[in-house]
Amino acid sequence: MNSPQHQLSEAIARLLHDWLPHQRWFGGKQREIAHVRPVQGRTLYDGGADGPRLEQLVVAVGQEGAEELYQVLVGLRPYLPERLEYGRIGGLDLDGEHLVAYEATHDSDLMTALLDLMAEGAELDGVRFLREDGLPVTTGLTSRPLTAEQSNTSVVFGDAYILKLFRKLQLGISPDIEVHRALRSVGCQHIADPHGAIEGSVDGQPVSFGILQRFFVNCADGWAMATTSVRDLIAEADLHADEVGGDFAAESERLGQAVAAVHNDLGRALGVSSVPAESLDTVVAAMNRRLDELVARVAELAPYEADIRAAYAEVALLGTPVPIQRIHGDLHLGQTLRTIPHWVIIDFEGEPARPLSERLAMMSPLRDVAGMLRSFDYAAHHLLADHYPVEAESQLEYRAMEWAQRNRDAFCDGYATGGVDPREQPVLMRALELEKAVYEVGYEVDNRPGWLDIPLRSISRLLS
Repeated sequence: MNSPQHQLSEAIARLLHDWLPHQRWFGGKQREIAHVRPVQGRTLYDGGADGPRLEQLVVAVGQEGAEELYQVLVGLRPYLPERLEYGRIGGLDLDGEHLVAYEATHDSDLMTALLDLMAEGAELDGVRFLREDGLPVTTGLTSRPLTAEQSNTSVVFGDAYILKLFRKLQLGISPDIEVHRALRSVGCQHIADPHGAIEGSVDGQPVSFGILQRFFVNCADGWAMATTSVRDLIAEADLHADEVGGDFAAESERLGQAVAAVHNDLGRALGVSSVPAESLDTVVAAMNRRLDELVARVAELAPYEADIRAAYAEVALLGTPVPIQRIHGDLHLGQTLRTIPHWVIIDFEGEPARPLSERLAMMSPLRDVAGMLRSFDYAAHHLLADHYPVEAESQLEYRAMEWAQRNRDAFCDGYATGGVDPREQPVLMRALELEKAVYEVGYEVDNRPGWLDIPLRSISRLLS
């Protein structure tokens, strides 16, 4: 295969070797890249001789004997305007022509062209731009990329839409697309309605490249609101959490109600089931397998391993079935938006590190609850780690714990209005919180090593 398209993909792939480790969404920052191999390459938009060109690449990145698929959107221009210089990937020569490759999501011209393809319901070289029934897509909107995301890239169009482009690809339809479609079908009030999706195939199997959704202008994300509340509490040396003007507990309760409503809607849309009591040992075995993987590469987990396994083992002795259904799968404060009327839950992809088969499986909705409870602990304790010296920590630790417990209780109060009080299942909740904290250890090692101590200390608290 030596077509001009393949030659171009090969040339871009060579540039990506040094560029990828510096991207927020790249998951293998701590491992050396052995190779970057182009799997697919296609032109989605061509602006002519002097205009920009949009290339979509699917590349296989080899690290430590394994390959992972990534989607990269690359802009090409004969020369790069200063406004796009910070997105530069590098220069390449092809058939006597010099081109500059750059991160395409920074280029409003190219992103507007992408939105136009969605509005048209176009299909280009196997990539389908699908609109959701009954929801039009307005064209001609200017774009801007968001900078806060890590595992994906999102682009906002005017005040109307947000396009999330999946970076690390897994074969199969993304649960983010599937779940949003299901929730919209039952009229869920706590989601950003999907307007369209970008889908295609790799090696003959379906794959999801992106999802277009409603964008909320006047909103704040739960993480920002929670950490502001913690900062207010720490600044007030003589006040308790319920006495500070920025108390978050009322919002935590409303958030609990919203999560319960989403769970009930998911049950209606996609069904419910249960794990029989006699099969809970298989659930524990899966939890232990995930622990095995992390203990093998994170030495700091070793002191806690035996006690974590003991907490998991108690789940197999519950003696009652555990209800399961489709869930969010990676729920935390950063996956929530406080809009004017109510809370909205976003990003139904599940944990990025889990294989797609697990993210599509039915699980206990208390996994999502455990994720939120862990997030309240994170909001309280990451602030101490980032902004206060070690000698001040002992004086402030009790204030952080007070804030976390108050908001954990308020969230559970709200969630209980949906029919299930998580506090009535302490064995399962403890095991699920521990499992989430173990996952966080792996995430921090791969993405934010400076925060590794946060989940490790949480594991210590949960076990004590």
